[in-house]
Amino acid sequence: MLELPALPYAENALDPHISARTLEFHHGKHHATYVTNANNMIKDTDLADKSLEDIVRAAAGDAEKAGLFNNAAQVWNHTFFWNSMSPAGGGAPSGDLAGRIDADFGSYDAFCEAFIQAAVTQFGSGWAWLIEENGKLAVTKTANADTPLAHGQKALLTVDVWEHAYYLDWQNRRPDFVKCYLDNLVNWEFAESNLAG
Repeated sequence: MLELPALPYAENALDPHISARTLEFHHGKHHATYVTNANNMIKDTDLADKSLEDIVRAAAGDAEKAGLFNNAAQVWNHTFFWNSMSPAGGGAPSGDLAGRIDADFGSYDAFCEAFIQAAVTQFGSGWAWLIEENGKLAVTKTANADTPLAHGQKALLTVDVWEHAYYLDWQNRRPDFVKCYLDNLVNWEFAESNLAG
C-alpha cells in the first residue's frame, strides 16, 4: 500500500513564495486524496505490493486502468514536486548540471525561457519538467496526471501548474508563480541527484 510522504520541510518553510495554507491544502488534501484513491484501486490486486513507480508504469496507456494511472501518477508527481523545491533553493545551478544546461540549451537564461514557456502554455492543468532523454536535457510539459515516468524519460525537476498549486497565493498569475519558483525555490541539488542516479 502507498503512503503519503511527509513534506521535506515545514509547511511554512516556503513562505512568502508558497504559503503554509497552500501546502496545507495541496499536500494535506489533494496529495492525500490521490494516495487514498490509488490504495483503494490496488487493494486486493496484484499491484497491491508493487512500488509506486511500478504501479504508474503498469497503468500507463491502459484504458481500463486510467483512474489508477491518474491517481498513482499524481502521487508520484506531487512527491517529486515537493522535492523539486527547497527553502534554500532558487537561482542558477552549479557544477555538472550547469554545464549540461549550457550545452543543451545554450545558456541558463535560455533554459529558464523554455521552462517558463512550457509551464505557462500548458493549457489547463499539468506540469512542466526538466528531463533527460537520449543523453540530452530537454524541457517538456504534461497534461493532468501525465508524467515523464510513463514515457521512459528521466525527470530531473518539475513545477506543478494545476491551479491548486498556486491560486491561493498567486491567483491567475501563473507566469509570476513559475518565475518565483525558479528564482527562489528550485532545488538544483535534487535535480543533480536525479541526473546522477
